[in-house]
Amino acid sequence: MNGIVRSAFRTTAIRGMLSSSSSSNRSGQPARALWNVCGRRQIAEITPLISTPKLHDLRVQKCYSTSHTKAEKELVEFLAEEIVAEKKAQKLKMIPTTLDGFSLSLNGAEVSLEKKDGTDTIRISFNVNHTVDADTETEMNPSSDNVDIGEMKSKPNFTVDIVRGNQTLGFSCSFNNQAGASGADDNFNDIFGIDEITLYEGEHNEKVYSVAGEIVDGYLYDLLMNYLEEKGISNEFAEKLIDLSTCYEHTAYVSLLEGLSKFTSGK
Repeated sequence: MNGIVRSAFRTTAIRGMLSSSSSSNRSGQPARALWNVCGRRQIAEITPLISTPKLHDLRVQKCYSTSHTKAEKELVEFLAEEIVAEKKAQKLKMIPTTLDGFSLSLNGAEVSLEKKDGTDTIRISFNVNHTVDADTETEMNPSSDNVDIGEMKSKPNFTVDIVRGNQTLGFSCSFNNQAGASGADDNFNDIFGIDEITLYEGEHNEKVYSVAGEIVDGYLYDLLMNYLEEKGISNEFAEKLIDLSTCYEHTAYVSLLEGLSKFTSGK
C-alpha cells in the first residue's frame, strides 16, 4: 500500500512539474529567449574552435602558393628586382621584323633571316643560346674593387645558305676574336670568318663533303668573302647581326626570368 501511495505521489509530482513547465513556456517568452541567447553564445564560442584550423590551413595554403620555402621566397624577391633592372637595361623594346632587306622570323632561341636576290634565295640562321660574352677583355685594377667587364654582346655562330634551284652553297661562319679571318690576309679587318664551305643538291646530310675555311687557298678565301659581301653579308651587316642577336638574347633572358618567377611563386 505504501508503494502504491509513493508511486501515486511521484506521478502527481511529475505531472505538476510538467504542467508548471508547460504553463510557464506558454505564458512567457523569456525562457525561450534565454535559451536562444545561450544557444547563440554557445555557437559563437564553439564555432571558432571548429573553424580556426580551417582558416589557418587556408592561410598556410595561400602562403605556400606564393612561396613554399625560405629559398623560394628569397628567389622570388630577387627576381622581382632583377626583372625591373633588366627591362630598364633593354636597348630595344621591340625586335625588328626586317634587317637590311632580310625578313626576320623567330622560333625560341632560333633566328632566321631570308631574302631574294635575283634567282637566289639567301638564308641566314643562328641560335642565341650560349652566345653572350664581354665585348672587350676584362680589365683588372688591383687598386679597385670594381671590375670592368665591358659591354655584354651576343656573337653567335651563323650559317649562310645561298639557294639556286636545287643546289645550295653553304657557309658556316663565326665572329673573330681578333682582326683577320682564319684564311684571310691579316691586313683585312674582317669581324667574321668562314669556318666551313659546302655545296650540295637537295637536302643536306652527313654524306655531303665540306671543307674547313682555314685550309683553303688564301686568295680563294678572300674571293669567297667578297662574294658574301656582294650578297649583303658584309662587316656592316655582321655588326647589325650582333646587335640583333644581343637584343633578342636579352629579351629571351628577361622572359626566362619572368617564367622562373611565376614557376617559383606558383602563379
